[in-house]
Amino acid sequence: MPQSLSNTLIHIIFSTKNRRKFIDDKVKSSLFGILGNACNKMKCQTIVVNGYQDHVHILCSLHRTVSQSKLLEVIKKESSKWMKTQGEKYKNFYWQDGYAVYSVSQSKSKSVINYIKNQEEHHSIKSFEIEYRELLDLQEVPYKEEYMWD
Repeated sequence: MPQSLSNTLIHIIFSTKNRRKFIDDKVKSSLFGILGNACNKMKCQTIVVNGYQDHVHILCSLHRTVSQSKLLEVIKKESSKWMKTQGEKYKNFYWQDGYAVYSVSQSKSKSVINYIKNQEEHHSIKSFEIEYRELLDLQEVPYKEEYMWD
């Protein structure tokens, strides 16, 4: 084949360290923009970014030359540096070390987009911890509870 083609959609989820509720109305819109721009700079086209108080969801295409770990390293680093400049409340901001990344089929992308866009409504009913476990189970990702919430 003379060219390399790829269409790999990924759903990324990660939390603030100790699930501290740093993502408030003051920073959330700009933070989500910074996360999306960081993805785009890595050639990973952002489709949607949203979250709620202590975590974020990103749906993007993973460029064929970029590893998941490198993408997460860059977007966490850039967004964390920015958050620390937003005032006294945010100076001790950190992301949790871990993350979840799931592949998303093109046929399911619309439902994932809607799910991500409706985080505030979703979390009026369900905590991040419950949501995260349900997504891991749905994707059949094995995990150990004792390592989930450092």
